Amino acid sequence: MTKDYFALLGQPRQPWLEPEQLKAKFLALSSEVHPDHFPNASHDQKQAAVARFADLNEAHQRLSEPKDRLRHLLELELGRKPDNIQGAPPDAMELFMQLAQLCRQVDAFLSKRAIASSPMLKAQMFGQALEWIDQLQAEQQTLASHQGNVDRRLRELNERWLRHGHSPKPVELLTELEGISRELGFLARWSGQVQERMVRLST
Repeated sequence: MTKDYFALLGQPRQPWLEPEQLKAKFLALSSEVHPDHFPNASHDQKQAAVARFADLNEAHQRLSEPKDRLRHLLELELGRKPDNIQGAPPDAMELFMQLAQLCRQVDAFLSKRAIASSPMLKAQMFGQALEWIDQLQAEQQTLASHQGNVDRRLRELNERWLRHGHSPKPVELLTELEGISRELGFLARWSGQVQERMVRLST
């Protein structure tokens, strides 16, 4: 049976949750069952507190990350795990293709830099590394802008979601939610790829 992380943290089962409110609720609930608060409890009581604390921590991690929250919500609504469709969202395909090409170019540069032995060549490559970092930072800003647009769409979807109350959500709403979930997954993955290469270029 799937755990309901929304219920565990006393949160409404909806696509959008305010991060600060979610964090405050987690801190309040977890402080009540923190194992350190039960120094004189029995072994079974301590184990129960540890299990409850672990569940709350897991729930907070899942609901704090938008893509994980949406996948969990879909699983609860559908009664099964949502389909793991690998294709990139059509409206973001061009962006992800550009990022893939840039990452390949950076990887090629890093490979050349790794075998460079001449001090003059290394000095030259230091300047080139800074140029690659500038390009990656520009793409990072593009990703952040795209993330902002997705957050806006998610808030709009959340308003429509709430209008249906506790009744079963229409298929088109669930389909849109699944699309946003996939898009958030791609954004998180590419943000990580860009950040990783920036770190490698800086060392």
